[in-house]
Amino acid sequence: MQSIYLAIPLAPLFGAIVAGLFGWKIGRTASHLVAIAGVAVAFVLSLIVFKHIVIDAAEPFNGTVYTWMVSNDINFQIGFLIDKLTAVMLIVVTFVSLMVHIYTIGYMHDDPGYQRFFSYIALFTFSMLMLVMSNNFLQLFFGWEAVGLVSYLLIGFWYKKPTAIYANLKAFLVNRVGDFGFLLGIAAVLMYTGSLDYAEVFKQAPSLSGRTMEIFDGHAWSILTVTCILLFIGAMGKSAQVPLHVWLPDSMEGPTPISALIHAATMVTAGIFMVARMSPLFELSETALSFVLVIGAITALFMGFLGLVQNDIKRVVAYSTLSQLGYMTVALGASAYATGIFHLMTHAFFKALLFLGAGAVIIAMHHEQDMRKMGGLRKYMPITWITSLIGSLALIGTPGFAGFYSKDAIIVAVRNSELAGSGFAYAAVLIGVFITALYSFRMYFMVFHGKERMDEHTREHLHECSAVVTVPLILLAIPSVLAGAIFVDQMAFGGFFGSAIVVDETHRIAADVAHHFDSWWGLILHSFADLPVYFAAAGVLLAWFLYMKRPDIPGMIQNRFALIHRILVNKYGFDRFNEIVFAGGSRQLGNLFWRVGDEKIIDGLVVNGSARSIGWFSTIVRHVQSGYLYHYAFVMIIGLLLLLTWVVFR
Repeated sequence: MQSIYLAIPLAPLFGAIVAGLFGWKIGRTASHLVAIAGVAVAFVLSLIVFKHIVIDAAEPFNGTVYTWMVSNDINFQIGFLIDKLTAVMLIVVTFVSLMVHIYTIGYMHDDPGYQRFFSYIALFTFSMLMLVMSNNFLQLFFGWEAVGLVSYLLIGFWYKKPTAIYANLKAFLVNRVGDFGFLLGIAAVLMYTGSLDYAEVFKQAPSLSGRTMEIFDGHAWSILTVTCILLFIGAMGKSAQVPLHVWLPDSMEGPTPISALIHAATMVTAGIFMVARMSPLFELSETALSFVLVIGAITALFMGFLGLVQNDIKRVVAYSTLSQLGYMTVALGASAYATGIFHLMTHAFFKALLFLGAGAVIIAMHHEQDMRKMGGLRKYMPITWITSLIGSLALIGTPGFAGFYSKDAIIVAVRNSELAGSGFAYAAVLIGVFITALYSFRMYFMVFHGKERMDEHTREHLHECSAVVTVPLILLAIPSVLAGAIFVDQMAFGGFFGSAIVVDETHRIAADVAHHFDSWWGLILHSFADLPVYFAAAGVLLAWFLYMKRPDIPGMIQNRFALIHRILVNKYGFDRFNEIVFAGGSRQLGNLFWRVGDEKIIDGLVVNGSARSIGWFSTIVRHVQSGYLYHYAFVMIIGLLLLLTWVVFR
């Protein structure tokens, strides 16, 4: 099996190298074939690993591939940890990536950077696989930074667009803030355990639970609390949690396939996976768990509000990703790690479906993304319409669809949590159900139903996309319906992940409610006795009334509540604050350093000042060079006297 483990990340890497270095020579068709083949091989091998680890219940594999460096008895290694958590992530990453690769053939058909794009997305897949398969913090950090780097390249893929360059730079810089905290967290792990290996760190973690450190004199801080919060700051950057969320909506400047890959299976899921993997550490600090819980709740609710005022079809889906990532983070904070990963899995399928469906609409609309210029597309694009409806129903948690099982399990977990902040989190995720349904079906009705608002030329050329675009939609729609019912028993209420996830006895919420679980059908029936299903139904009905029955009302509401609308359109001022304080402040600080440090000190005192000093001193000393012997004798006598004085009085 070890050769299979090694082949899983190397297959996409091979495709990326061939398409990237030799794409100009082998052509477009061969480039996409080798990239798709690499990801397809990784997916098939991931299925084999899933069967071996999950179905056959084989022992997890934890081994070193090679040792990169040994320094001061610390081993820096590349190694794999293959357990049930890894097996699930491998299936999610490779399947969604494979669908995106196939879809890209149709979406990027006329793009001059065709081979380069396939190279990047294959490299993206390799980076994420290295991250989820890691058994130590070194390799985790390698994958962490690699997905950040490739996302920078992909968000700015159309590098001639100023908005794309702004967006990828924004993503890169915001993630550097999070990664700084992440790196400090890894440094704290190394400092207090002397190891980077997961198994060794987790083994030593209980011995650190009572120990403290002093960041500021006289103030003791729990080592584990500080370490976990620092690690989570890294997750806040990668998984776009408030206030490090600002890069994700702007990532829509990249081509739609990469939007789907970033939002569904790679970069933004890295932070969720990392916290779940670090459960043996987080379980020892309730302060850190409460911090995670509250941040996730804020993101889930307030990012959902922003989806209500977006008119760009891709940005609506982007803000839904932010909100759903908040749900996953809330689950992690409530110690329902398995439920968080369960929602990560179901969300990957229906979110990739929604993004690729949005991309199909954009293709048909001649790259128009404004929903106000769409409408009535159902009769022109029946496959895109029905698959987008399935994705929307899964997103809002409609009973029987995949998102229903995972989202409801999160709400139940938070409701039963006793951690500080759990009351606020429960209210946030419950209200979020209504908001999610409202903005999701606002988008659905504006795009596929109602009055046709496009121009006549676009209307005449509207048609369903080719099979290379629609087949991935159909294949993603299947798990968007079925995945929840298949895995809800073990993932939400059972011990599916085994020793891969550790939960303290006092935090076993899932176990406390597991006895209520009957079957997936029983969950559907029970849902009608609980609030979320009615909140979702209310959101759908309100969206239908506002955008189908009375489309004049949204404009009236906007005028009546202009201040609130402006706050939402301005994204609560986060972007403005960053531009003024961070970007503007950094520029002002740079100008200050340039004027004072460079011009005044370096140029003024060091460079020009030393030159002027030497020039002045030379004008004095040169008078000694008179040519008279008695002048030289006088200087020698003065020098001798100074030397004797120093010897006598030193």
